[in-house]
Amino acid sequence: MRLFDYIHQGGLVMYVLLFLNIIGFALLFWKIFTILDAKKQFHSTVKSLRESLKTALGSGDTNVGMNLLKDEVQMTVHKLESGLNTIKIIASIAPLLGLLGTVLGILSAFRVIADAGLSNPALFAGGISMALITTVGGLIVAIPHFVGYNYLVGALDDYEIQLEKTLVKEVYGAK
Repeated sequence: MRLFDYIHQGGLVMYVLLFLNIIGFALLFWKIFTILDAKKQFHSTVKSLRESLKTALGSGDTNVGMNLLKDEVQMTVHKLESGLNTIKIIASIAPLLGLLGTVLGILSAFRVIADAGLSNPALFAGGISMALITTVGGLIVAIPHFVGYNYLVGALDDYEIQLEKTLVKEVYGAK
């Protein structure tokens, strides 16, 4: 069976899962390239943040300066986080959509059994097939999105820590 035959056999739920998968992978690739670009631009980001912090601090209080530094780092990282919630949502709802397809497929199979009886198993096999296909489809969509989301969050956490450490060293001369 071809891939599109499976999608068609899974019904509307599979088309929704396919749409979510396309959107999710587009976001994953976009975020990967965005984070890689941010890592390449690390030194220029540190330089611009350092200059803005030195200007804002002047000869101010160290506690205020540290809070300002953390706020600047968080704002910089927050810009890189855009789109991650959508990936997380796709990873969360894909198994639920697969479960919805499972329930709809079983409901369809029972409806056929109620109408035609058990004399011809081929009649209700379509509903069972739909149930299994949508379950698999939901998991196929969810698993890579969970992995990708967790990888990207970890990469951004590392970037934020590295950015903060570097700025503290450069602005305050801490070791």
